[in-house]
Amino acid sequence: MNQLDDLLTAIGIPEEEMAWTTRMIILLLVLVVTAGVDYFCRNVVTRIIQKIIRKTETKWDDYLLSDQVLNNLWHLVLPVIVFFFIPAILHGLPTLEFYVSKVLLLYITAVSVRLTCSLLKGVYVGSLSVRGLENHPLKGLYQMLKLAIIFVGVIVGISTMLSKNPLTILTGFGAAATVLMLVFKDSILGLVAGIQLTVNNMLRVGDWITIPSRNANGIVREVSLTTVKIQNYDNTIITVPPYTLVSESFQNWRGMQLSGGRRVMRAINIDMNTIRFMTDPETARLRELGLIQDEASDPAGRIVNLHLFRRYVEHYISSHPKVLSKEMLTMIRQLDPTTQGLPVQLYFFTSETEWKSYETIAADIFDHVIAIVNEFGLRIFQSPTGTDITSLLNINGNTLTKA
Repeated sequence: MNQLDDLLTAIGIPEEEMAWTTRMIILLLVLVVTAGVDYFCRNVVTRIIQKIIRKTETKWDDYLLSDQVLNNLWHLVLPVIVFFFIPAILHGLPTLEFYVSKVLLLYITAVSVRLTCSLLKGVYVGSLSVRGLENHPLKGLYQMLKLAIIFVGVIVGISTMLSKNPLTILTGFGAAATVLMLVFKDSILGLVAGIQLTVNNMLRVGDWITIPSRNANGIVREVSLTTVKIQNYDNTIITVPPYTLVSESFQNWRGMQLSGGRRVMRAINIDMNTIRFMTDPETARLRELGLIQDEASDPAGRIVNLHLFRRYVEHYISSHPKVLSKEMLTMIRQLDPTTQGLPVQLYFFTSETEWKSYETIAADIFDHVIAIVNEFGLRIFQSPTGTDITSLLNINGNTLTKA
């Protein structure tokens, strides 16, 4: 600056105009330098970086050096250059220098926060393409870290304005901790729940879950800091807080899908009045039809029709191509008798886990089982209907009329 003052004096600039002339020349030089640096960074450095990124095999540099990250980085370079020249530009004007420095520091802080958030976003997007992490609920963790970065930026900005140590400002927030906990209650609970869900591998995007207390039954589409979005099978969207999945019970069907077998556990009610011993001709007829093999009888040589029916159904299910009878449990059992008859439960696993295919296989098997019941002299229990009562009235019409 002394050399510049000597040069201006030699030119003939009056002494009273010397200070402002010097400041304007330095400001002009700074603007020219910053414009040149900005052009060089955006048109030369950016293209070089993009060419290098395209030639590398890894994808992480695409996320960490994205256009958004580079744009925020160039926005940070220019105010830093201007900040170092402020003492020269505003020499002799301490008040103006103080406020301009504060404004530049606030701008640098804001751009630094944006740059850090863009880098964090790059890490988050990149992690979604990593095998083993693509289905983990990382969005909640990303949002919480982003909030933490913004919070630190606000603390630094306030300390810059007040010329205080950031730790002093942070200590002052301790008195308002109760208010902050109330304001960010859902975010804090969501963060804790998200960590628990991730660490314990309880939930992933794409899982089929059911939450009876929330009437939720569908596919997890998004797990964020404050909400879990579930698309029900009727295409409605239901959102629940993440901590609900920790504090309440929910059913995750991922294990069933990964196992490759889906359970069928349904029962048909047999009319107990039709359960009886089979005669030799009836047994011979069933053997001729291929419905039974040689079956053990009681000491008196008698065989119960329900026993034959259960053995036939077990053999039919075990031989079905879509039933995992060797890999998983297959069982035909009786439940406790009820006023609706004797429940005979079919318990087996199908190789199809997709909903429509699963229901089709289960329906085909039960179609056959229901149709074959009569061959064993059994009848499925069914409460009387209007047609049954009408038939009864027609048969006994004369008796009812006389009565």
